[in-house]
This record gives sequence, C-alpha cells and structure tokens, in this order.
Amino acid sequence: MPKIELSRVSGDFGFEAIDEYGHIVKMDSNPQSGGQDFGVRPMQMLLMGLAGCSAIDVISILKKQRQEVRDYKMIVNGDRESNKEPSLWKNINIEFHIYGDVDVDKAQKAVDLSVKKYCSVAATLEAAGAVIKYSTLVHP
Repeated sequence: MPKIELSRVSGDFGFEAIDEYGHIVKMDSNPQSGGQDFGVRPMQMLLMGLAGCSAIDVISILKKQRQEVRDYKMIVNGDRESNKEPSLWKNINIEFHIYGDVDVDKAQKAVDLSVKKYCSVAATLEAAGAVIKYSTLVHP
C-alpha cells in the first residue's frame, strides 16, 4: 500500500508530502486563506495528477505503436463548483500537444484510451462528478 507522510514546514499552511521513495511535493493554501505561496494548492495537484497519469498512458501507447514522439505537452484547465463546500472539480478541459512523426489517428486513439479507459485519476475525478473534455493536437 502506498504511503505518504505530510509535515508542516513553512508558516501555517506550508506542507511537504513525501512518498515512500523520497519524492517531495510542496503544498500550501492560497494567500487569501493565509498561505504564503510555498507550494501547489492541493486541488491543483489533482489536475497535475490527471495530466501526469494520462501523459504516461499516451506516451506508452504511442511507443508501443512505434510512433516517434519528439516532445509532449498538456494544458489542463478546470472550473470548480461555486458556493459549495467542499468545492469539487466540475468541468475539466485538456489540450494534448504531441510533437513528432506521429499519426494523427493513432494519437487520438491513444488519448481516447487514456482518458476513457486507463487513467485512474480521470476515472476518480469523473466518479466525483467532473466532466472531462479534451482535444488532441499533433505537431510535426
């Protein structure tokens, strides 16, 4: 079972979380709530997790299809519920930017498989009610 240890290290809300392999992530609340901009907001970290999870899927699928991915970027935007506590992610939009000698249909299929089948973070966010929309752009 994965293990995360969290410690307060900066001001009231500056935390570091460390996993069992020693990887560290810094988190903080927003300045309006008393944070000091020490690290990522926990809710934004969910979007980062979505991007990372899906990126691993997409690159793995394209490598198996012998596609030459030279570079890769994702842009993730989200809207949260308003006037609710807790305020969950409501709408998430993802742009997949794939650079290299990559067949457009194979890229789209890889993205579809990731978002709709393999990415556990996407499934978790959707189970919580988020609607995930995405587009795939292949650049030579």
